[in-house]
Amino acid sequence: MVLDYNTIMINFNIITIFPKIFNSYFNESIIKRARRNKKIKINIINLRDFTTDKHKTVDEKPYGGGPGMVFKIEPMARAIGSILNLKSKNSNLKNKVKVILFSASGKQFDSKMAVNFAKKYDHIIMIAGRYEGVDERIKKVIENLKFKIENLSIGPYVLTGGELPAMIVIDAVSRHIPGVLGKYESLEEKRCGVGVPMYTRPEIFIYPPPGRGKHGRKYKVPKVLLSGDHKKIDNWKRKHRKE
Repeated sequence: MVLDYNTIMINFNIITIFPKIFNSYFNESIIKRARRNKKIKINIINLRDFTTDKHKTVDEKPYGGGPGMVFKIEPMARAIGSILNLKSKNSNLKNKVKVILFSASGKQFDSKMAVNFAKKYDHIIMIAGRYEGVDERIKKVIENLKFKIENLSIGPYVLTGGELPAMIVIDAVSRHIPGVLGKYESLEEKRCGVGVPMYTRPEIFIYPPPGRGKHGRKYKVPKVLLSGDHKKIDNWKRKHRKE
């Protein structure tokens, strides 16, 4: 399997040993529609397919000792090589490819990075590590092939694997691809700003409901949102917006 340099806006490639984990999330809602409309393409690469022994071994004890196992260099290099299409000598294509290795010590992923990825890259390759990590030499292999690699973290905590981070990156980046959400204005951060409280009908909600032997409390929509004064409403939203 090699990179598909066609009309798909972004190709996401995930290297994992648990390919079935992604089935549910990527086949529902907005991500499913984006795939169907060819706004994104998601390739799940099973690392075990690139092993050579009958047990499909992907991990090994690290040199120097220590607890846990580490992903071996050989199958990882083969998997990366199959995606990057080593026969391609087009340097312009290489500038459109981003390789991500998820690590708790990596750079914190944020919304600005999601926007940048959506605008800059056609192909994002994510290594979903497990156990104690990946043989460090894979970074040099990728760099020597003249591709960009970055250690990335989705938060100040440690997870059991990189599958959840990969799903988060795909979701966050896909939202910024034109046509994925239908309208550009559908982006929450463009519509009203992140963190702005939202309210719906009825104007007054009573809970518990009347007639159940208890006196319910009233929960009201802020009066400014009912005023029809767009300037006041915009000022209210600006006050509650989180940058």
